[in-house]
Amino acid sequence: MERHSRKKLNLIGQTYGHLLVTGPAPNIGNRTAWHCQCDCGRKTVVKTCHLRSGHTTSCGQCLNGGVSSLTYIDGTCVEMLRAKTVRRNNTSGVPGVDWRASKGVWRASICFKGKRQYLGSFSKFEDAVKARKQAEERLHDQFLAEFDRTAPH
Repeated sequence: MERHSRKKLNLIGQTYGHLLVTGPAPNIGNRTAWHCQCDCGRKTVVKTCHLRSGHTTSCGQCLNGGVSSLTYIDGTCVEMLRAKTVRRNNTSGVPGVDWRASKGVWRASICFKGKRQYLGSFSKFEDAVKARKQAEERLHDQFLAEFDRTAPH
């Protein structure tokens, strides 16, 4: 069976909204990504599909033309970390904590930089929440503090 490989697009020098593609970036998950510079001067990393679909048209920190977008760094969305939203399909009310009925335990996990990390299984809901909150402080909060410290203002 012959296998066809897709030719990788070269987007360097192309402009998408307020973003100029300046070079290739490490993949985000299994998606190709690009280093981009916004008209406001900020740099960001964006997936090919988000550039080409028009989903991301600026760095997300500025409001060039009234357009807002998401900022991804190393596969992590800055705005989603800040929002700390609970997904619609979450049954515990706490992100990253779910009930494992087959084992009779609460499971805690966290996603960061495109990878899910399991934090453990707990008989008490409060212990699973504590493990999740500690991981958020260690990973998400430190990441956001570093982002805020180094991002151009």
